[in-house]
This record gives sequence, structure tokens and C-alpha cells, in this order.
Amino acid sequence: MVRLGGSIVAAIAATAAYAHSHDDDPAQKPMVLNDNCHHPSYSSHILSKSPLVIYLSDFLTLEERTHLTELTKGTFSHSAVADGTGAEGQRKTRTSQSTNVPRDDIVRCIEERALLFQGFDVPRNHLEPVQLVKYGRGERYHFHTDWFTNPIHATSALGGNRLSSFFAYVAAENITGGGTNFPMLDAPYNQKWCEFIDCDEPYENGVTFKPVVGNAVFWQNLHEDGTGDQRNLHAGLPVTSGWKIGMNIWTRQGPLSNDIRGPDV
Repeated sequence: MVRLGGSIVAAIAATAAYAHSHDDDPAQKPMVLNDNCHHPSYSSHILSKSPLVIYLSDFLTLEERTHLTELTKGTFSHSAVADGTGAEGQRKTRTSQSTNVPRDDIVRCIEERALLFQGFDVPRNHLEPVQLVKYGRGERYHFHTDWFTNPIHATSALGGNRLSSFFAYVAAENITGGGTNFPMLDAPYNQKWCEFIDCDEPYENGVTFKPVVGNAVFWQNLHEDGTGDQRNLHAGLPVTSGWKIGMNIWTRQGPLSNDIRGPDV
């Protein structure tokens, strides 16, 4: 276990097509935050080095989790997903509800934490809008990758493909089921992992992270050559009772326009 003082450098390789200097670009300089942004002393646990998957304990504070749920009340709608042609719509493979989160001071603070975790050279305009997803009883997201298989969603105008992902557990009530399953990861042997993963799962089912509120999973989506890594295939397993709210933070290979990222509030 590695105890962090608010940040860790996770080595993430971007493709040469998106290599650039942002020293002179004001839009890509580090965030300037207010004095109320304080990062918790979260812990990181490396589950897998290849593909890179890191579990983060206490990544979100109680204040942040409460703020996120209050900020997005009444804004959720049925989640969309792209099909093989690139068209987005409602699918039986994803039955959750989702919403983008307005970027206020607290959300900017969470964004900064996600950036710092990935090193000092990831500009803020590589982040997609923070998304919350809500799963009620019986709802799920079938096996998928966060990186796009259809190049129409990964053009340079759209920031390229998704380089990395965070999935954090924001809220839950009386929940059973609803874990996050990575079927191609090797389950660890140390019993300490049972605090965070479902150790009752058969070994051949891979790794299922429990929906522990405040914690998060980080993983790298792409190989060093920019191609998608199939080994990070994952699913939001069906909720069998209760409900949960999760948070997605996705980092692109290149910059996103202000139209995509949305305004600061």
C-alpha cells in the first residue's frame, strides 16, 4: 500500500500524434483553484501493472459526494451508448441513468485531483465533462470498453480516444450486487483485497470491485501505440437491491473544445 499526500504520478504514455507543448497555451496551463480545494490523503493499491489498474481508497470526501448528489438532483436521464455505426441511443446493454456535472469549484477540485494523479503534464482541457451514473435495482451496463472502437468518436477534433478512466463510487443505499467486473484481470491472492473486491467470485470470472462509497478505480485504456487495450473490458453488474451512483472521469489523448467540455460555473 502506498499512502499519498494528495497525488501520485501514474506513467501514462500518449501517442505521438497528440504530443505537443502547452507551455505557451493559456488554456492548457494548470488549474487555478480557490483556497477551498483540499485533496484528501487517499491511498493507492496497484492491482495490475499490465494493464495498469489502480484502486484508490478515500478518493472522494464526504463533502464532495454530498455536493455531487445535490448538484445533480433531477438531472438524470436514460444513459446512451454508441452502436457499431457510431450512432448514439438507448440500448439494452446499458440500462442506467446518467448526467453531466456542472463544473463549479468543487468539481474543478476533483478534476485537478484526477489530473495530478496522472502526472503534471496532462492539461485540463483533455478531460471530458464529469459524468454521474445512477443504477437502480436490475440496472446494469453490459461488457464494454471505455475506449472507442469506432474511429468516428476518436478524431483529433474530439480529442482522440480515451486515454484513461476513473470510476468512483459516489453514493449507495442498501445495495447488493452492482459491482464493477473486469473479466480479463487476474484476481489477486492476498486476502486484504477482499475489503475492495468480491472474493466470493470464481477465479475465472476475473475481478469484481465492490461499490464502496468514496473509493475509485483508475485504469489505462490504450497501449503505448495508441491502440485500445482489450484487457480492460469491464461491466457494471446488475444491482440486485438498493441503488448506487458512480462517477466517470475520462481523459482524452488530446484537447477537447469548450463546446464539448462545457462552461465553468
